[in-house]
Parts: sequence; C-alpha cells; structure tokens
Amino acid sequence: MKLQVIIGSTRPNRVSDRVAKWVANEAKNLPDSTVEIVDLMNYDLPLLDEPISPQYNPDRKPNPVAVRFLTKLSEADAYVLVTPEYNRSYSAVLKNALDYVDFQFKQKPVALVAHGSTGGAQAVSHLRGVIPGLLAVSVPQAVFLVGRVDEFMDESGKLNDEVAAKPYGPQASLKAMLESTNWYSDALAKARTSGS
Repeated sequence: MKLQVIIGSTRPNRVSDRVAKWVANEAKNLPDSTVEIVDLMNYDLPLLDEPISPQYNPDRKPNPVAVRFLTKLSEADAYVLVTPEYNRSYSAVLKNALDYVDFQFKQKPVALVAHGSTGGAQAVSHLRGVIPGLLAVSVPQAVFLVGRVDEFMDESGKLNDEVAAKPYGPQASLKAMLESTNWYSDALAKARTSGS
C-alpha cells in the first residue's frame, strides 16, 4: 500500500504537521507499505479557479500547481487526512484542495485524524459527507485528539509517555485505524484490478 498522509493546515504555528508525523511513524509499521507526508503548504493552490466541477469537465485545464498536486495524489493507494477543527468544521485549505480532486481518490480508502477542543469530531463528521463526493471510501474508524496537541505531542510527532500508554488512547486508536485502512486498500485495489 502506498499511503499518503495529507497535512490539512497551512497556518503559522500549526500542530497538524506534528500529528501527520505521528501518523506516518505508526503507518511505517504496516506490512508492505510505503508512507509519504503530503503538505498542503507545498502546494499554493488558489481558490478553485475552474469553470465547472473537475469531475464533469472533459476539457479540464487545471492550473500548474493543481497539476503538480493532482499528480502527487494519483501516486497513492490510500490517504489519511489530518485536519484541525476550525469553527466546528475542517480547514478551508483542505476543502479547497479536495475541491480540485477529480478521480485521484476514486475507489480508494480515506482515513481521518482530527484534533481540537472536541477532538475534531465535527471536522470528521463533515469530511464523512465529502468523501463520497470524491468517489472514495471512508474508513469507519477515525482518530480524535482532544485538547492542545502541543501539550502531549512533541515536534517530531512523539506522544508523551502517559498518553501513549493509555490502553484505549490515541496510539491504540491510530493503530486500529491504520490496520483498517490497509485492509480497505488491499480489498479495493483487488476490486479495481478485477474490474468489479
């Protein structure tokens, strides 16, 4: 499985990059998998500037940054979206990036990791409604990091020992979600190959 972990925040002093490193470090334990972090900060996408929805435009001509972003996305078999919760939803920069997607996510699994005062629960809820529009499959499990991430996770993405040791804490949730993502990736790849 080729897994991309997408950082869904670009603002100064963000902590989503820490969370993405944490996800990527755990994902490296999956068998037969490669992991890459995709940082939206490296793709200065303008607000969607196309005349019609990308999925319905046979003569689509995306801007050069979008072409580079979409080419990168097409390399993966599965995705983890890491998002903060802003004003009870996911970030605007992530929404804009997803609006550029046409068929890169089609029949592939998308897992969700969110953080915020309520663990990003409303961000995850809203993304669950968007993922089918990308023709993708939402992984049933999600990870919710409650509170200030910088108080329990360092810049390298390492949880402090107390939080990491919780038997039903975020580390266990992340492991279960990634194992599920791997299962969905294998199953959907097989279905795509067989033409099902």
